Amino acid sequence: MSIWAPPRLLELAGQSLLRDEALAISALEELPTELFPPLFMEAFTGRHRQTLKAMVQAWPFTRLPLGSLMKTPHLETLQAVLEGLDVLLAQKARPRRCKMQVLDLRNVHQNFWSLWSGAEAGACSPWATNETQSVEDCPGTGGKQPLKVSVDLCLKETALDAFHTCLFLWVQQRQGLLRLCCRKLGISSLPICVIGKVLRMVELECIQEVQMDRNCDLLKLASFAPFLGRMSNLRKLLLHHVFEIPRISPEEMKETIVKIASHFARLHHLQELCVESAVFLEVHVHVLLRCLKTPLETLSIHNGWLYESDMNHLSQCLSISQLKHLDLRGICLIHVSPESLQVLVESVAVTLQTLDLQDCWMTNPQLNAILPSLSRCSQLRAFSFYGNYFSMAALKDLLCHTANLANLSLEMYPAPLESYDPDGDFQWGTFVQLRAELMMTLRVFRQPRMVWFSSYPCVRCTKWQSCQWEGTSCYCCLPA
Repeated sequence: MSIWAPPRLLELAGQSLLRDEALAISALEELPTELFPPLFMEAFTGRHRQTLKAMVQAWPFTRLPLGSLMKTPHLETLQAVLEGLDVLLAQKARPRRCKMQVLDLRNVHQNFWSLWSGAEAGACSPWATNETQSVEDCPGTGGKQPLKVSVDLCLKETALDAFHTCLFLWVQQRQGLLRLCCRKLGISSLPICVIGKVLRMVELECIQEVQMDRNCDLLKLASFAPFLGRMSNLRKLLLHHVFEIPRISPEEMKETIVKIASHFARLHHLQELCVESAVFLEVHVHVLLRCLKTPLETLSIHNGWLYESDMNHLSQCLSISQLKHLDLRGICLIHVSPESLQVLVESVAVTLQTLDLQDCWMTNPQLNAILPSLSRCSQLRAFSFYGNYFSMAALKDLLCHTANLANLSLEMYPAPLESYDPDGDFQWGTFVQLRAELMMTLRVFRQPRMVWFSSYPCVRCTKWQSCQWEGTSCYCCLPA
């Protein structure tokens, strides 16, 4: 049974004032500052366009976090706010009360509205929230600056939607009067010509995170790379499903990758690089990595193949010399020698905190080769060896070599090969017994925190059969 909450006096006052929109607008000059956010929310909810337009011109805070009020982009509200900003931009001197410097269209600062409305019980005084809501500003902010519009862009349709079309047209017509800043940029299926038009309006040095996802081939990435090279403060780059160009020669592919890498060389603040299902990187991964001038913190390469030459070059790249997180999940390593894999782990042992080698088709010789280096990863907090092919003896050896890794909080191991019968069928009872034996071995050396053992996916339900401290079967084996 739900309890109806009566409207607060502040809400009733705002609703009453907005019944006469002309009166509400005329009262803004004398309206107490603390009433602006709740009144704005009432005007926003009621779609009072003229009041919204007027409130923008008298906004008494440096930032208007409009994006956190719009769960979905709302064109009518955006147009009302932009009309209010047009009045401000046309004036030589700002109105006395107006302090706005930033129109924030990102879905952040939700607590700004909840604090000012009083909806967040026990919150600090709303007088302290104005500046603390601010996320790190873009480079160049400070002093007298043009109005800044902050937005996170996700360009994933075949054409821009009405919301973004309206925004970009407005920005384009007011060049020199404002700055369009974007911290997070997502690109999927838009044509590169449309992407180029958008990025020419954005201050590229503000962008800190880029994700290119699906429907992207090597030529599209090459066309995008010059923009990427100008993102001088980029921290995180994710490339998902970048596929090869049909009928391209190996020489042309290498030449294209070298051109892309020349722009990567300008990313002096890149900390995280994630590449998934990018076939073009096979045999060429080092070309991109060796051009980076500063060390990465995170390197993720998912779902593909790495070869002996890749591993040898990768181990020598200065960009991984201070790596904290190495993720090769889903990378097939059957063509990589144990010795090359050992050199790679050794090269990151001093700084490594997480290691993910899940589904890499590793076997006993490869595991045995990396164990000495693994035991020297004193900062290691978590690792996963799920989906590999290790015997009981090899797993015991692995447990022994982790004895001195005091920071380990999460360990993920594959079920030993002895858990399967000659036909490859998983034997749950055998698995539970072997797991118990492995846990006894582990406790001889140290007290573990969280340990998981898992089989390969069940052929019937495709789920993993796994257990932590007490065995639990996969879904298809559970009683109805």
